[in-house]
Parts: sequence; C-alpha cells; structure tokens
Amino acid sequence: MSTRHEILVVDDDALVNEFFEAVLKKLGHSVTTVASGEQGLQLLREKEFDIVLSDVKMPRMSGIDLLKHVKTESPETVVIMITAYGTVKDAVEAMKLGAFDYILKPILPDELEMIVAKALEHRQLILENRILRSEIRGRYQFENIVGADKKLLSLLETLSSAAKSRATILIRGESGTGKELIARAIHYNSPRTNGPFVTLNCAALPEGLIESELFGHEKGAFTNAIKQSQGRFELSDGGTLLLDEISEMPFGVQAKLLRVIQEREFQRVGSGVSVKVDVRLVATTNRNLEDEVKAGRFRDDLYYRLNVIPLYLPPLRDRLIDIPALVDHFVQKYNDENRRDIKGITEKAMRLLLAYHWPGNIRELENYIERAVVLCKGDRITDTDFPGHLVLGKLASLSTTSGNNEMTISEMEKVMIIETLERHGGNRTKASEALGISSRTLRNKLHEYGMMEPSESSVAGDDDSSE
Repeated sequence: MSTRHEILVVDDDALVNEFFEAVLKKLGHSVTTVASGEQGLQLLREKEFDIVLSDVKMPRMSGIDLLKHVKTESPETVVIMITAYGTVKDAVEAMKLGAFDYILKPILPDELEMIVAKALEHRQLILENRILRSEIRGRYQFENIVGADKKLLSLLETLSSAAKSRATILIRGESGTGKELIARAIHYNSPRTNGPFVTLNCAALPEGLIESELFGHEKGAFTNAIKQSQGRFELSDGGTLLLDEISEMPFGVQAKLLRVIQEREFQRVGSGVSVKVDVRLVATTNRNLEDEVKAGRFRDDLYYRLNVIPLYLPPLRDRLIDIPALVDHFVQKYNDENRRDIKGITEKAMRLLLAYHWPGNIRELENYIERAVVLCKGDRITDTDFPGHLVLGKLASLSTTSGNNEMTISEMEKVMIIETLERHGGNRTKASEALGISSRTLRNKLHEYGMMEPSESSVAGDDDSSE
C-alpha cells in the first residue's frame, strides 16, 4: 500500500490550515487546504480524497453539513472533525453521522500523525471490504451457476425475476443440491446486495436456543444471559435472512416466526418492546412440507407464508447433462486452491461419474473432484482416483439398465465383467486391466459363468499368452 495519500483540510482559520498542511506533507501525504465547506465539497466532486479533516464550526456550510454530503456522495472517504473544546458535543454528534473521529484543538504533531494513521487503516479496510463484496457479487451472479439442464435453466429464469422482489422464497431440494448457493445468488442479485446476508441452520440448534438466536435476548432473560444480544433478524435488517432446514424449527417457535413475517417486527426474549425490521426471508428444506403439515409437525399458516415463491432444485442424478461442466468447474477451482495443473478427466472416469447415482448430489461430486485433484499422480484424473464405491454405483446402474432391480452383487459383477469385455472387443488382457483384476481371476470368473472351456481356465500364470 502506498504511503502517499490525498488529504483535504477544510477550515476557515488560515493558521490551522497551514499547521495541518506542514505536518501532513512532512509525513509524505499530498495535502489540499480550503477555507469553506462549499469549496471542500466542490473539490470532493472533482477528485477522490482518502481523508477529509473538517472544522465543525464554519460560516454558511458547517462541518456537519459537509460530512452529510461526503457520506452520501463518497462513503469510502474517511472524515475527521476538527473542533474546539466548546464544540465537542457537535463533534460527538458528527461521529453518530459517520465521522471516524474528532481532533480537539490545539493538537500536537505526534497526535495528528497517530489519528491520521488510524484513519488510513480504517479506509484500507473499507476498500478491501468493497473489493471483497464485489468479488462475492460476481461469484453469485446467475450466469455463473454451472449447468445446462432444462429444469435448472427454467429455475434461473424464475430467480432473475424473484430476486428483484421482497417476496419470501422457499427452496426445496435434497441435501447437497446447492440450496444455499441459490439463496446467496438471490441476495446478491437483489436490491439488498449491499445489506447483510445472515444464515441460521434450524436443525443445528436445540429448541431452547433457537428462539434466542432468531430474536435475540435481554440481559437476565435466562441463565447465562449476561448481556443484551441481537438475534439473526436484527442482524439481517436491510438484508436477507436464510433459514436453512426450516422444517426442523420447533412447532412453538413457528408461531413467533409467522408473526415476524406478518408484522415485520419482533420482541427480544425477555423484552416487551417491539423491534421493527426490514428483512427478506429465504427458507430451505429437504423435506416435503405438505407431509409435515398433514402430520401436524409444521403450521399450515406458516407454510403458506413461506411458499410465496416456491423453487425446486433437482437432484444431480436427474441432471446428468451438467456433470461434465461441473467437473471442469471443480477441477479448475481445486487446481487454483492447491497449485495443481490437472488438465481434466479421462473418458473412462467420466463414464464412471455419469453412471453413479449421487446420493450426496453436487456436494458429493465436489468432494470427490477435490480429492482426485489433490491425489492425482498424472495430469488427468482417472477412474482409479475415485473411491471404490463409485464402481458399485456403475454396477447398480447396469442392473437397472438390464431391467433387473434386485440383482445380487455377484450378478452385478457378472454384468460389469461382460460389459467391460465387450467394450474391449473380447480382449481379456485389456478387460482385466480395466477391471483392476488379474488375467487369471478374469479367466476363473468367465469359467464360473460358463463362458470358457475348463482346459482354457487351468492355464498357469496371470498373463493370457494366447493374446
């Protein structure tokens, strides 16, 4: 970070301006001084300053008025108020309006250097936060969501319109399908993008704590409540609150959640005072909420309030067309994270992925690709870089293809061997290599299936010399 910064000093006292200019230039900063708030505002509209040092009391435009303009037009600029002893009250009021700090006249050069250094650190954090938020917004743009499946593309079209509203959204789907990713995309493509995105996993908290986590509590509201605490609704004011696995919310808390959705206000635990909030609610579930309502575990009135815009994320097994693109995405991601240069995945490995049933959905696929990128010994991921149970997934898919949904492991093994042998044109050496077994084992298996003469299977050695 450069040590030279642009600083604007605004004071109607020429001696004050000269003092600040001399000290700050000696520290290596570029300093501009003006004698009025109007001049300062004009300069701020023409160029960017890192810090503004402004007197509180000035004719026509006061320092407070200048501060309000700066916070509106250039919120990253850090403002420090200059004040005499009798106007400290005004300086404190200025800090409530967004000033970073105030300087009390007269000030020593060392004190000025220290407060300016702290202000520059604060500005650096502001800029880094702005860059980070910009990167996050870019990451969660709808066009960056990987997939070409028709159901997914239709979902993204709905999301584009839904994100602009303040309507409550209910996202359904199995675990690992990317429900939180979609919730974040909704937030960062909405008018609330600069507000907070807050999450609460309803399944991760015991019933006694979830109410406090949602609504906060007052000091002394219960044992160990040693101070007032804000809940997730208060923390997400002006932004989005994601209630993950909403079906796990205790029945008694559901009524209080319903009231917040209807009235847009709540009371902290132990308080009789209502707190108004402006929160966009997104809920997710991997359960069938209609069944939960019928079973008496979920309130029907809350269900209707949540189900304003229902979205369904299909499981990965129903969108196999997206697997190649997802694999490419995750290979690149974990190449970058682990400083690897994996070029991609072999055709055989891809067939293995396409044949698997993916009970853990995209989260499971990402896990396997991360592992493969880290452990891969060549420049391409092969089938041997994946866990063995993926092969069982391949066998299961073959049993379904054959029309037999109740095949034993032995029967699936037979189908797998025959399918591999056919793929290699009957070449048993190549087939045994592809299967990861010896030629002798393959011959014995084929003899067991009645596909070889006994004399042929008794040949000693693992190599098939007839080929």
